[in-house]
Amino acid sequence: MHKGFLGLPEEERRRWQNPDEILTGAGLQSGMTFVDIGCGQGFFTLPAAKIVGNEGKVYALDISQENIAVLVQKSRATGLGNITSLTAEAENSVLCEACADMVFFGIVLHDFRDPLKVLSNAHRMLKPGGTLVNLDWKKEPTPFGPPEHIRFSEAKAGQLITSQGFKIASVNNTGMYHYLITAEPQ
Repeated sequence: MHKGFLGLPEEERRRWQNPDEILTGAGLQSGMTFVDIGCGQGFFTLPAAKIVGNEGKVYALDISQENIAVLVQKSRATGLGNITSLTAEAENSVLCEACADMVFFGIVLHDFRDPLKVLSNAHRMLKPGGTLVNLDWKKEPTPFGPPEHIRFSEAKAGQLITSQGFKIASVNNTGMYHYLITAEPQ
């Protein structure tokens, strides 16, 4: 069993964060192209690949070669052939031009060296009418997670997102520890 996020087994994390519900709730459907920026070991990538199915496509990007190796191993073990993975910095990566139905940031936007550049790249990857999804930690004390001082509040994340040519469609709580912002390219 691989330990990923916060050193927790995935089963434990799923008790308080359901990736299938989050992704389908954000509008991910069969046949779509999904881009997971800062994908880690695939907590959201693998469910997304199942949701989009054989007619869909998933791009997974992470700076950690070890995380990508684990993701590749997991995708092979589950027979998912619709995932293209890449080890690179998000600030320097545009995986495709105007090809994505959804670009997803799963509790990582606060981690990037240059979040504005990453959001600008996301804008380039989205199709007209596509959706940017930012799932992130609430800026409040929680029993685990990154230090509160590095987290982005909903307002701060929203400001960063709109500054890069997006219009906020919704801001919602998702579970006890996270919020979810959806936005559309303008």
